[in-house]
Amino acid sequence: MPDQHSRFASRDAVVVGSGPNGLCAAIALAQAGCSVTVLEAAATLGGGSRSAELTLPGFTHDVCSTVLALALVSPALRALPLAEHGLELVHPDVPLAHPLDDGGAVILHRSVAETGESVGGQDARAYERLLGPLVRNSDALMAEILGPLRPPRHPWALARFGVVGMRSAAGLARARFEGPRARALLAGAAAHSMMRLNQTPTAAVGLVLMTAAHAVGWPFARDGSQRLVDALASYLTSLGGEIVTGHRVERVEELDEAGVVLFDVAPRNLVEIAGARFTPRYRQALTSYRHGPGIFKIDWALDEPIPWRAPEVRGAGTVHLGGKLEELMRSEAFICSSVIFCAMAAMIRPCTSLPSLSAPRSPALKAFSCARLYSACCAARRG
Repeated sequence: MPDQHSRFASRDAVVVGSGPNGLCAAIALAQAGCSVTVLEAAATLGGGSRSAELTLPGFTHDVCSTVLALALVSPALRALPLAEHGLELVHPDVPLAHPLDDGGAVILHRSVAETGESVGGQDARAYERLLGPLVRNSDALMAEILGPLRPPRHPWALARFGVVGMRSAAGLARARFEGPRARALLAGAAAHSMMRLNQTPTAAVGLVLMTAAHAVGWPFARDGSQRLVDALASYLTSLGGEIVTGHRVERVEELDEAGVVLFDVAPRNLVEIAGARFTPRYRQALTSYRHGPGIFKIDWALDEPIPWRAPEVRGAGTVHLGGKLEELMRSEAFICSSVIFCAMAAMIRPCTSLPSLSAPRSPALKAFSCARLYSACCAARRG
């Protein structure tokens, strides 16, 4: 059996962690001609992008991420031939719906103009003035926001975004919109920041997600998000990369013979593995890193589609159940004060007009909400 300190001596680089970020880093190194090994402690690749039969046989559920909202605008992912390695993205009829207590719903369509009509009233024009320029310049904007750190290549697009994005979602919603429908739509998207909606830059998070929804949609990976990871892994191995599962790195000294070591792990895991190599200041920064609220998730196998009160919700791939802006803000205040409370439930399911992503005839559904005091995943099982 090879010595732990020498088994990676022939590798130009080792990547610890097989989430999409780790796999993309390994692919970039392999494309540059480096010999690369990816080490994953779990038995399966993917981290939060894994899929499994969590409820009934034949129903594939995503363990964590489902909607690949940024996959088609990511400079890293869109440049890779993942379709050739088994990844098929499918789109629901509409990316997002946000039902309200009056029985109606705001619908984010691919079209900015149609979304403005759903918002209604004077806010229809305001919505188009806010999102229209961002969507028209989405290629340049996403290259700046999601690309590597460097001097801006599209400074005007970035500046236009900064004017509206570098503020709180609550402030932007109240400044631009008069009615509750548009405010709720923006607030629901911005709530994915896991921050208070009166904090900067929650507006940026909402606007990036909404711009992506208009520009390219919010697709799913057919058969689950695991397919994205599988495609990345397949492409990496086609470039000569090596992947090892079930290998937990306990100490960075195990990898000293490798040329370069990259970590795709949580901050505290990095301290446990390599803390002795860091300065006290950086080690303290990693140790004191504060994660966002925990997520409580439930998966269902359904025998029929959900009978939404608003029929237009039925074609949505993502449904935000959070009420108006003020209701979302009130819920988040409970969470930030360490009270268990649902800030927003985002119910994600395949579009019923497309072949199901999880079972031949019946839809699958997952819902998640935020909780400050704990994080859990629940799955209903027979028996």
